[in-house]
Amino acid sequence: MTDNPNPQGKGQVPVLATLAETSAGSVEVPAKNVERVSTELFTSLFVLESDFQFKPVQGKAYWLYRKKGRFWLSMLSPEELGAIIYGSYIGKAQLQPDMTWTLELSDEAAQDQAFLDYLAAKRGELEERLENAETVDDAMPNYEEGLGFYQRAFAFALAHSLGTSMDYAGISGLTYEQAKGQIGHEGGDRD
Repeated sequence: MTDNPNPQGKGQVPVLATLAETSAGSVEVPAKNVERVSTELFTSLFVLESDFQFKPVQGKAYWLYRKKGRFWLSMLSPEELGAIIYGSYIGKAQLQPDMTWTLELSDEAAQDQAFLDYLAAKRGELEERLENAETVDDAMPNYEEGLGFYQRAFAFALAHSLGTSMDYAGISGLTYEQAKGQIGHEGGDRD
């Protein structure tokens, strides 16, 4: 018999509290068609795949940077950091009440064709993931081992929120093609 290195469960309470806070259970989540789900999933995962080691707060602005090929999210704006420190300023990110992220690209990033090509390739990867999934629900983030603690917790909350939106829209359990066929019909956006 092996000894339990954590017999009192110390350290589990903050994990469970974070997951409970990020589950979006008390937030009203609107019905969303599959195009909106796909767009919000892409933007949110793009932000969540960046490096950060703090707990984001809904409605607060954060700034996304790229340095040496890595993306990182900061609580400090470009005006507060020097270009040598932050690298390239990508844009302002914000966590929404439904646990999705928005990203407003900076003028420089919006004009950078190499960056836009990179985004298009990443979007193509997500589209392929959606098309190859048995259902749209199966393409939602599950446990993403390569992500940090807060990124994983917020990816879990994102999947829960978008899953609820898809339930409300009547597209949960459908393939990507079937869900796209619902656009403009009864199962579309209703918010």
